[in-house]
Amino acid sequence: MTSILSSDYCYEVSLDLPVVRKFTKQWRLAFATIYSSRAITTSAKITKKFPRKSPSDTLISIHDSAQSASSDQSCSFRIDPSQLTKLVKEKDLGHLLEFGGVKKVASTLQTDVSAGISGDPDDVSRRQTAFGINSYKKPPAKGFFHFVFEAFKDLTIMILLVCAGLSLGFGIKEKGVKEGWYDGGSIFVAVFLVIAVSAVSNYRQNRQFEKLSRVSGNILIDVIRKGRWQQVSIFEIVVGDVVCMKIGDQVPADGLFLEGHSLQVDESSMTGESDHVEVNSNRNPFLFSGTKVADGYAQMLVTSVGMNTMWGEMMSSISRDNSEQTPLQARLNKLTSSIGKVGLAVAFLVLMVLLIRYFTGNTEDENGNRGFIAGQTTGDDIINSVVSIITAAVTIVVVTIPEGLPLAVTLTLAYSMKRMMADQAMVRKLSACETMGSATTICTDKTGTLTMNQMKVMKFWVGRDSVAENIYSRVSNFVLDLIRDGVALNTTGSVYRPSSRSEYEFFGSPTEKAILSWAVSQLSMDMEKIKKSCEVIQVEAFNSRKKRSGVLLKKNTDDTVHVHWKGAAEMLLAMCSSFYDGSGIVKDLDKDERMRFEQIIQGMAASSLRCIAFAHKQVSEEATKEEEDGEKIQDDGLTLLGLVGIKDPCRPGVRSAVQACLDAGVNIKMITGDNIFTAKAIAAECGILRLRDDAFNGAIVEGAEFRSYTPEERLQRVEKIRVMARSSPFDKLLMVQCLKLKSHVVAVTGDGTNDALALKEADIGLSMGIQGTEVAKESSDIVILDDNFASVVTVLRWGRCVYNNIQKFIQFQLTVNVAALVINFVAAVSSGDVPLTAVQLLWVNLIMDTLGALALATERPTRELMEKPPVGRTEPLITNVMWRNLVAQAAYQMAVLLTLQFKGESIFGVDEAVKRTVIFNAFVLCQVFIEFNTRKLEKKNVFEGIHRNKLFLGIIFMTVVLQVVMVEFLKRFADTERLSWGQWGTCLGIAAASWPIGWVVKCIPVPDTSIFSYLGLKSKKLVRKIVQRVQ
Repeated sequence: MTSILSSDYCYEVSLDLPVVRKFTKQWRLAFATIYSSRAITTSAKITKKFPRKSPSDTLISIHDSAQSASSDQSCSFRIDPSQLTKLVKEKDLGHLLEFGGVKKVASTLQTDVSAGISGDPDDVSRRQTAFGINSYKKPPAKGFFHFVFEAFKDLTIMILLVCAGLSLGFGIKEKGVKEGWYDGGSIFVAVFLVIAVSAVSNYRQNRQFEKLSRVSGNILIDVIRKGRWQQVSIFEIVVGDVVCMKIGDQVPADGLFLEGHSLQVDESSMTGESDHVEVNSNRNPFLFSGTKVADGYAQMLVTSVGMNTMWGEMMSSISRDNSEQTPLQARLNKLTSSIGKVGLAVAFLVLMVLLIRYFTGNTEDENGNRGFIAGQTTGDDIINSVVSIITAAVTIVVVTIPEGLPLAVTLTLAYSMKRMMADQAMVRKLSACETMGSATTICTDKTGTLTMNQMKVMKFWVGRDSVAENIYSRVSNFVLDLIRDGVALNTTGSVYRPSSRSEYEFFGSPTEKAILSWAVSQLSMDMEKIKKSCEVIQVEAFNSRKKRSGVLLKKNTDDTVHVHWKGAAEMLLAMCSSFYDGSGIVKDLDKDERMRFEQIIQGMAASSLRCIAFAHKQVSEEATKEEEDGEKIQDDGLTLLGLVGIKDPCRPGVRSAVQACLDAGVNIKMITGDNIFTAKAIAAECGILRLRDDAFNGAIVEGAEFRSYTPEERLQRVEKIRVMARSSPFDKLLMVQCLKLKSHVVAVTGDGTNDALALKEADIGLSMGIQGTEVAKESSDIVILDDNFASVVTVLRWGRCVYNNIQKFIQFQLTVNVAALVINFVAAVSSGDVPLTAVQLLWVNLIMDTLGALALATERPTRELMEKPPVGRTEPLITNVMWRNLVAQAAYQMAVLLTLQFKGESIFGVDEAVKRTVIFNAFVLCQVFIEFNTRKLEKKNVFEGIHRNKLFLGIIFMTVVLQVVMVEFLKRFADTERLSWGQWGTCLGIAAASWPIGWVVKCIPVPDTSIFSYLGLKSKKLVRKIVQRVQ
């Protein structure tokens, strides 16, 4: 190796000669000084002499001074990052072979292919400096002023600002700056306050969604560092890492295939091609970030990370859109549009009435004079009066249009997402939050969801004999050796022991870890020794469809070729024609013997044990040639080696969680790959099966049987099924489709790659955060972080809470809307006077839309939510209960406030200004008291659990304080007068009356069927009668 250095350049030439690296610092400095003048000419000569395209002969890296910090790092790895990145991206197999293959690249990256990198902080930092970090540049997040600008784009806000500007201009012109700015200026301040609060709320929620997005992208990757398997964040992967991948994993970076078997990769996310690509060491060793492992397993050497990968380049140009609209938001937008049209019509009528009254001389100014006299009123006065009228009409539109509905949905979804994250559920799609509240059926896995996923081998059978612990010496060593070979070589797990005195560490799936732990502790298996004594020729990886895995291997000692299978006991038993007994003698597996083994398997299954079988067969050397021709591993005529029973205890609290679902009217169906006896035992233990449920009444069924039904039979029987055993992912998909055809809202749990179709088909897909593959997680709507069924119930509870909170806010908003509209309209038509000014209405709008949404949208789930049946797909948003509550409260407000409008001066003996202030104050306080009523739509005790909602109490307190400030201290701004203690008491009394009214109204029973459905039926009957008479 020759290095030619200067202050600006670094040349490195690899000549495949012995490398001398023990240079002293002084020698290097002297060398650099002497040869710096020859740097450029030497560069030209070296480039001609050693072509860049032959990395095995030549490697030249030229770095300018701007890259001096990273040049030392990249030089230390003796490889040019850009050339390495290009080699993988272009799948340049020729240059890879010229360089020396994958193992030469690994040594150049200072990676031990079996032990990985050291992984200490200094090594990781050095690699990140030289090759970059594993993250991509995201488009800049939307800033605060983006949301301010969005709020300004609202048409009604723009009209109000124009009116405020005109009012400000005319006021200053008429009364001077000191007195004339109040009317227009107060509207400006009120509008800007509404905009600011709206922008802040939207900005905060956007930041919350961005944060959740980052969390969802933080995938844990299996790597080998210091010879040990460990999990690191995808963002901590560095060039040189050895990554371990299995079915369903996402490839975390660009890299090269080191070792593995039957690796099939889904590159559709990169190329759009649906066909899987085979990756191996001979023809195609190239792996790309963002692709998925479809089959097999492998170890990969990372060569490029972050922005140097194809995935990084693509993702950096894609902006993540957080403006996903949920079904509930779409329904609310329709409701908002309908209410807005009503408000627009009322505002237009008010505008016409006020304009007609003004120009016909039926209005008076504040001094009691006619507002308009033809030929005498100046143009400025006319324009100023018209602007005031338009402002009043537009403000009615602002109050009527419930902009708070979308905000309330956003707030409650964001709040519930944050809380669900703390409750071990990460929401990937917003719509799932609300849809989960309507779920009628949950199809759940068994392993890891209902059970703890902490497996241990409890039983071991060889032949017809059960072998107790510590007496395995009675079993033939020949049989035990074959079992050790099958365990050590037919696995995706691994065993690690740092030193002879330390404990063993096991890696892999819970089932693999249980079997490896048993083999090491009970059979004294030496995994490394066995691996060195055999050569693996072909592997068939386990998946949930086949329920078995196989390996074809060649022993180095005698060159014999063997097949080992491991998997579901009854399936492997069907593949066997003989078995070994405890002494190592091969016996035929006739009908009677087969029945005895089936009884052994059923006995273990009835004890809630998962039964795994091991089988073996010695084959001819022709099997290796068949492998080269793409033939599958032989799976017939096998000899049964033994059976193990693995215990996976139920999770604590799962029975109560299942019961909570049943009480809430949600059906639970367990879909598992285990045999029917294990499935029945676990389902009974969890409370899914009742005492009388069995296969005869259709509660228990096997996947193959369900698959064999006709479509009509499936639809007829699907609702009775509680347990489906020996199911495949296709059976789960069929189950979901049938339930949806029966109008069920279906939630499905899944963890495997093959579950992706069922997760997508379901209304709510729930993937498992621990055992779930990345394919399953990407296909799901919610990730259950702890794989616990109790967390699924938590998601159900939060889903119902979201829907319930939205209904509360709708009732609150419509009550205020109806009251404000009717009061203003009646007053305007009858007297030509609007009792609530523009600024006052904007303040009411702020209370309703933002503070009201915050107060009501952040209520936590309550116990009674799980005591109601699920909400159907077509259930109306505004129920009969809500109509009853809001009509009663709105009618009360209209009656009292209109009485004050027409008779207030004589009742209280006050002037016009004080009367208007009393109306405004009483109206606002009514809304404060109604917020308490709205906390419980049906329950009479509206104060239950209120002490736990600190945010609600804080918002109520803040609203009251601000209202006092508005009335008592902002006279010019709010157009109010100070009130006496007696007048404040009267306002509070009027508002407080809404509590007993609410209590009495809730005593009135209402039918469950929507009022509008009755109206629809009556109208249909009327039409029929008319048609009959005409005929």
